[in-house]
Amino acid sequence: MNYRIIIRPEAEDDLIDEYNWYEEQSRGLGMDFLRCIDISLNSIQHYPKMYQKIYKNIHRAFIRRFPYGIFYLIDEEKIVVLAVLHAKRDPKLWKKRISNYSSAK
Repeated sequence: MNYRIIIRPEAEDDLIDEYNWYEEQSRGLGMDFLRCIDISLNSIQHYPKMYQKIYKNIHRAFIRRFPYGIFYLIDEEKIVVLAVLHAKRDPKLWKKRISNYSSAK
């Protein structure tokens, strides 16, 4: 089954911030980061249950080459991306995003 991917506004903000940070480090590195994100999202879209379930119905897919995880849930026929966060970030942040998403539904 091919799931539709929905990226929440907070996760879009994460991607913009991370892209900008990598571009500041080295021109073109931000684009490399986004390409790796695209590869991971494509994999998630086709095999969403392949990635580790880390909390209730939340999965995390690590991004190749970069120390980031894509936090998402499977909601019927769609994948909802809640956050894209550095692996060392406080877990309270993605847990807060989950509760915000649940209360917004």
